[in-house]
Amino acid sequence: MASIVLSSSMPLQKPWRKVFTWERSKNFRMLRASLADGDALLKAAKYTVDTYIRSGMVVGLGSGHASCLAIEYLGRQLKEGTLKDIVGIPMSNFSGSEAVKAGIPLDEYQESSQIDFAFNDADTMEEGTLIAIIGRRKWQGGESIIQEKSIVEEAGKLAFIVTERQYGRLLDGSVPVLVHAYNWMHTAEEIDDLFLGDAEVWRRPALGHSGPLGGDFPLVTRDGHNILDLIFTSPILNPAEVAESLDKIVGVVDHGIVSGISCTAIIASEYGLRIVENVPKKTSKGL
Repeated sequence: MASIVLSSSMPLQKPWRKVFTWERSKNFRMLRASLADGDALLKAAKYTVDTYIRSGMVVGLGSGHASCLAIEYLGRQLKEGTLKDIVGIPMSNFSGSEAVKAGIPLDEYQESSQIDFAFNDADTMEEGTLIAIIGRRKWQGGESIIQEKSIVEEAGKLAFIVTERQYGRLLDGSVPVLVHAYNWMHTAEEIDDLFLGDAEVWRRPALGHSGPLGGDFPLVTRDGHNILDLIFTSPILNPAEVAESLDKIVGVVDHGIVSGISCTAIIASEYGLRIVENVPKKTSKGL
């Protein structure tokens, strides 16, 4: 039997080293991208506050990482006296909690609320039209898509803060759909039939793993609704048509597509900020 001699001059080959190096490189790239996004979003948050908010305004306070940065910065401006007499209307319990920590006086949202300006995160935004999708994030409890959309739609001026990766010609991923809990399965079947082959419909869980039925603990909003995640398996070619189709389905209360309103996109990247304005064309019905 032939023997194998290991020469001390020949280093051992370690196949796991390449895997480890690749994984470490991948993780480093992800960390670097995350840090770059954080720095860019902080600049975008400061730009939003400095450019659009004036003393005496009622401001809609959005949800998400960028909105949190803007809330913190707005609080500092109030403490320093650069801005005065600001009243914030939070879009969620989370943004309300962050505003309290930042020292921003709050008021509860009502349908009659006069909102001068609002800022918010978008999960993704369509280039040119500035149609946005919101509501994908993991909920902390007490959130309301209805309230969030009402505030952004009623604000005198609106800005979405997004990263370069969230802004593009083709949207993908999911659209949150708010439905009545008592007949959610019937509504889910209608949505599934409407987008057959293009998307899957899963009920969102409050705990545990996702699934078509929402697991043992399906999410129930503070308004008593379920959320169905309409998960597209290919790019969403026309989000405005998707929104229109969902609005016609009995049992659908609301959804995460924000379209047809004037807004500004503040797009953050490591190379700086890009500002895009959108003013929808008027029709005989208004916008």
